[in-house]
Amino acid sequence: MSTNGTLRGVGATIPGRVDWVDYAKGICIVMVVMMHSTLGVEAAAGQHGFMHLVVAFAKPFRMPDFFLISGLFLARVIDRDWRTYLDRKVVHFAYFYVLWVAIQFAFKAPSFAAEQGWAHVGYLYLESFIEPFGTLWFIYLLPIFFVVTKATRRIPALAIWGAAAALEMSHLSTGWTVIDEFAARFVYFYSGYLFAANVFALADRARSRPAMALLALAAWAVIDAVLVYVGASEWPLISLLLGFAGACAIITTGTLLARARWLDGLRYCGEHSITIYLAFFLPMAATRTLLLKTHLITDIGAISLIVTAVGVIGALLIWWSVRNTRFNFLFERPDAFWIAPRKLRPALQPAE
Repeated sequence: MSTNGTLRGVGATIPGRVDWVDYAKGICIVMVVMMHSTLGVEAAAGQHGFMHLVVAFAKPFRMPDFFLISGLFLARVIDRDWRTYLDRKVVHFAYFYVLWVAIQFAFKAPSFAAEQGWAHVGYLYLESFIEPFGTLWFIYLLPIFFVVTKATRRIPALAIWGAAAALEMSHLSTGWTVIDEFAARFVYFYSGYLFAANVFALADRARSRPAMALLALAAWAVIDAVLVYVGASEWPLISLLLGFAGACAIITTGTLLARARWLDGLRYCGEHSITIYLAFFLPMAATRTLLLKTHLITDIGAISLIVTAVGVIGALLIWWSVRNTRFNFLFERPDAFWIAPRKLRPALQPAE
């Protein structure tokens, strides 16, 4: 990374989007939808399918890679004044969190009320502002990571990284999502920020030596699968190493796909990963209910795979259907919810 904040990687200055980053984010968001879809189907059906193995394989690196990439470009904006920084990195995600919590509650409130009454629904809604609701915990936690990283810049970076690594290895379990997930994930976000130049160097090496990259991916896949199978993937230190190894593997995979220009749909998903993250719950839940109640398909693994695909595609269809309409506020932050000076921003900012 150059001193002026311009990212350099893949052999050239990066003025805008980076192809392998979008591929890697696409892989991550599909894995996230896959996890929620598969576990939801299996919980409802009371049995496991073949997709359970895929979800288990991805568990050590699914979220570490997402958070590492989220911190990758932070050096470009961390020097902004606090007002602008908070607008881009806190208010932005807070707007979408509050909006989509309300949307999710609108769909889930009747079932909550049937179980424990409407008073409990109100309690759950208020609780969602201190205990992230459902699938939305990722965008609740990101602003906290952004603020902590900027606020601790005067502290030696390696000290921060060492403390973050120790937190991950502690496997803290308080029962509070923000505390536990901060401890488990901050080291990866901070590593994306701190070691961005190394990450781009890894992508450059993978692009220039694809055969060696494929061999490394094969070795990693075997090691990850074995450690998951024997139950060692969540041991202290092992979990940290697998998180970083898996993140490097996804980055390498994304680079190779970008180099070959294969699976362009993954890149598109990566470009709109937060959009998918916000909206996938609705097509996912509807498809799961339909397939399990109609028994059109009986194989649990196949149902999980279909629900995953519909979750991703359905979220994109929802976004496409509201673009350039009065409902575009679902995925674009309106002018009224900006706190940065007007001259520093466009009228709307998309969920990305």
